[in-house]
Amino acid sequence: MPRDRKRQNDSDLQERVVYIHRVSKTVKGGSRMSLVALVVVGDGKGNVGLGMGKSTEVPQAIQKGVEDAKKNMFKVAVTESGSVPHPIEGRYGAGRIIIRPAVEGTGVIAGGPVRPLFELAGIRNVISKSLGTNNALNVIKAAAEGLKELSTPEMAAERRGMTVSEMFNGKEA
Repeated sequence: MPRDRKRQNDSDLQERVVYIHRVSKTVKGGSRMSLVALVVVGDGKGNVGLGMGKSTEVPQAIQKGVEDAKKNMFKVAVTESGSVPHPIEGRYGAGRIIIRPAVEGTGVIAGGPVRPLFELAGIRNVISKSLGTNNALNVIKAAAEGLKELSTPEMAAERRGMTVSEMFNGKEA
């Protein structure tokens, strides 16, 4: 039974290759070439994962990246309008990214590497600005860290041990 559920979950997932880089390692006889693929996997309903695969062949690198992304899936808090609940800044290494909510109809305003991450997470209206580095890996990991820290009003109320209305309107005296 759990195996069928896992297969069904895998079929819902979309995958997108963010980039493929050729890297080389210098050894005694010359240089060894290999490829690194950064892949984003998501269902468009708030579940998304980020993975990296390394191999000498492109398809193998992408396949390894997809498997890694499926292992590293996380849940993103998305509003009904397909935006983020509140502004947040994500940091990873030298990468910094500001993620802000946007009104319906804005679309995904995001730089190259983070656009697939937002789209596969199911975020349709967002404004983001990348600061610091322009290294795609650090920028997308910073965005993922920011998305992991998002919380809905319900989650914040539960954490504080009160209801959402108490949190926004104050307790009745």
